[in-house]
Amino acid sequence: VQLVESGGGLVQPGGSLRLSCAASGRTFSSLMMGWFRQAPGKEREFVGNITPSGRITDYVDVVKGRFTISRDNAKNTVYLQMNSLKPEDTAVYYCAGGGGFSHRGSDYAYWGQGTQVTVSS
Repeated sequence: VQLVESGGGLVQPGGSLRLSCAASGRTFSSLMMGWFRQAPGKEREFVGNITPSGRITDYVDVVKGRFTISRDNAKNTVYLQMNSLKPEDTAVYYCAGGGGFSHRGSDYAYWGQGTQVTVSS
């Protein structure tokens, strides 16, 4: 499975961005998908994940109510909608697949290359 993120960029505080992660391969619909981020000088951080059906999502507390993960299995794509962005959300965002219902990056088998999100005025 190959994962390719897109949609990153520069946004002002309070703004919104939607990241996409397109997957190749026919197993996407059976994969738990997750989003992680890594800010400069910091460790990689779990952002959220979504079950294969898309019915259940989980988020780290700092993004709850602002970020929403969804997926379209017909398009082999998972999304991260980010609203009310803050400067502290600045990071490289990665999608990951195959991790079970886990917050640990080491549990995920497949990773994208990452997309930069910068929140600044």
